[in-house]
Amino acid sequence: MSSADDHYEQRNDFAGDAPTGNVSDNDYASRTDQSQIPVQKDDAPVENPIDPATADSDETLVRDENEAIDQSNIIESHTRGATKKAGTYTEPGDEEGLPGPDDGTSTVRR
Repeated sequence: MSSADDHYEQRNDFAGDAPTGNVSDNDYASRTDQSQIPVQKDDAPVENPIDPATADSDETLVRDENEAIDQSNIIESHTRGATKKAGTYTEPGDEEGLPGPDDGTSTVRR
């Protein structure tokens, strides 16, 4: 980093002003008879369905990949080299795909 960059960072980096510690704000949590949609408090326990002992294992990765891959959507044959016979490819003409003279659209001045 150049000294100009360092100088800019020193003047404009406000990371030291950020609060530290654990922040908990339960003011928004639902109170009795206040709302139809319940809101959980910050310190409420959260259910974690992931088992840390097996979450990062090769077996879990293989199982996840097998569940995610739709085997019925995989073709068995190879398609590389599948081309039309020589001479069957043709480029479109200059007027191909354009509307005809009697299609009701206006013409451009010639």
